Amino acid sequence: MTSIKNFSKKELLGFYREMLLIRRFEEKAGQLYGMGLIAGFCHLYIGQEAIASGMRHTMKNGDKVITTYRDHGHMISTGSDPKKIMAELLGRSDGSSKGKGGSMHLFDFEKHFYGGHGIVGASVPIGTGLAFADKYLGNKNVTYCYFGDGAAHQGQVYESFNMAKLWNLPVLFIIENNHYAMGTSQKRSSSTDQLHKRGEGFNIPGLKINGMDIFDVISEGQKCVDFVRTGKGPMIIEFDTYRYRGHSMSDPATYRSKEEVSCQKEKDPIDSLRHEILTSKIVTENDIEKIDEAIKSEINEIVDFAKNSPEPDESELLTDIYN
Repeated sequence: MTSIKNFSKKELLGFYREMLLIRRFEEKAGQLYGMGLIAGFCHLYIGQEAIASGMRHTMKNGDKVITTYRDHGHMISTGSDPKKIMAELLGRSDGSSKGKGGSMHLFDFEKHFYGGHGIVGASVPIGTGLAFADKYLGNKNVTYCYFGDGAAHQGQVYESFNMAKLWNLPVLFIIENNHYAMGTSQKRSSSTDQLHKRGEGFNIPGLKINGMDIFDVISEGQKCVDFVRTGKGPMIIEFDTYRYRGHSMSDPATYRSKEEVSCQKEKDPIDSLRHEILTSKIVTENDIEKIDEAIKSEINEIVDFAKNSPEPDESELLTDIYN
């Protein structure tokens, strides 16, 4: 089992910094939404940071990422410029989609990030198609296709599973199981709590992994990536995780008790990593505080950039439209 001893000081601080950047970015996005600076829908990744950051560590150049509308954290982990992401959330012309996509439709093809998709389950057939392209081209790239426990019940997901296995496509189907599909708990909406076994009818193996521990994510996730990359076909990962906020900014999340959320926060992936780093004397408390302060400053720069970016010109209404 991978532990803190398997990583260098640089890697460990890199994990901590990236997860903290995602957390602070999302917290700031929530504030800006409350101020009316972000319109439309906005889904935050707070609590699930270890998955995006940990799986990024298993990727190679050329691997692709595609996900759902809870996409800010994933795009940050691929190395995209957070300033452009925030500008997109604010609907500004310097945004990653020229201010026309918003929170749910982020893209960065240079970083092999293919969205950001607002339709529930839409990332799965598109991700399967990306994997088909890599299979056709004969490279060793893997597509990391993320979706949630709610999307796991969609019919298009199973059609994709069948095609992916039929052609042994290099796609990793990653279920981020945060236990709530919008406001309905998994217990009320699913006949099984073993979503990683949903591919058994298609001969697709699956594995359930603790998504709140970055070392578990990397250790077990790497095994799944290796399986897919070596030409054995698709695989399913179910990450057991939890979102601290509501489904979207319009969701007060009154269907969950304060005790439930508080209990889950005791497993916080960022706090856990910070504790291990300090306990193992990798760095001092003062060093961690410097990182925290640096992230605060970076977030302020990100917001300033987004606020100062102009709104799209009216002529942009007729661009990037395909019949």
